[in-house]
Amino acid sequence: MSVAFRRESDEEHLEPKFERPIAPGPNLVTPRGLALIGVKVEELEAALAEAAAVDRDAVLRELRYWHTRQTTAEVVPAPPAGVIGIGSRVTYHLAGADRTVEIVGGDEADPAEGRIGFQAPLARALIGAEVGERVDFAGKAEAVEIIGVA
Repeated sequence: MSVAFRRESDEEHLEPKFERPIAPGPNLVTPRGLALIGVKVEELEAALAEAAAVDRDAVLRELRYWHTRQTTAEVVPAPPAGVIGIGSRVTYHLAGADRTVEIVGGDEADPAEGRIGFQAPLARALIGAEVGERVDFAGKAEAVEIIGVA
């Protein structure tokens, strides 16, 4: 019989399941971000107890990711008053519009909610700036004007 027609089971032809990738660099978080990671770990541990055998591998994979993020988390101290850093809420003027974002850790980022990760290009441009400064962004000199920092 040809090898092409011999198949022991469907299992041998499934795609391998890889671990969830972890962003390179330090795992900097805000105090809120660390608390959110803790909640996620608790949720997954509870889900693991209830998971069916089929879902168990997926839950374990997620749990490994969040345990790693929890153990490598470095809570960043609040930046000095008026200086943009991780944990700052920044109002800025860009391309004719005023916008507000909060700079957070990577796992806490949610652009739809106005939270961007510290590794995002805009966050990297803003970190270290102060109210009234203009910073370069997207290849344009002084493209972003800082209006407020909280």
